[in-house]
Amino acid sequence: MSPLTPPPGWREAADRAVRRGTRIDRLIPAVLLDSPISRAGYVYGTTIGWIWGSLWSTGRVERRGGLWVFRGLPAWAFPRGGVCVGGCFLTGTAPVTPSLLRHEAVHARQWRRYGFLMPLLYTVAGRNPLKNRFEIEAGLEDGRYLRRGVSGR
Repeated sequence: MSPLTPPPGWREAADRAVRRGTRIDRLIPAVLLDSPISRAGYVYGTTIGWIWGSLWSTGRVERRGGLWVFRGLPAWAFPRGGVCVGGCFLTGTAPVTPSLLRHEAVHARQWRRYGFLMPLLYTVAGRNPLKNRFEIEAGLEDGRYLRRGVSGR
């Protein structure tokens, strides 16, 4: 996936998405966020990531930036340029740069915060990265969704 030039008004839509996410978070019982329950969801996600990565990775598996990086997966085995599942980053053959690892590490932190809720909340946030609060919070430029210098942040 190549970085894109965003349409006019994207920043306002992105800010609205993050505010909407904050409102949703207030509806989630505190016991489910950054708790033993969410950590169990993170461990479960990491286990699923390990299984999926072990099945399909043809590249080197390494620990980088606090993540288990599984490379060389076939394109159908992950969405977009890669996916973070718990503490695992599953990707193809594109270079895994420090900025991309920084982006994926934020997703791993989101997994620790939301645990079992993460897949549902991410789905509700939508596939458009410019309106998905999780992608926005992880950094659209670091995640290769926007060209450097476009976000203004």
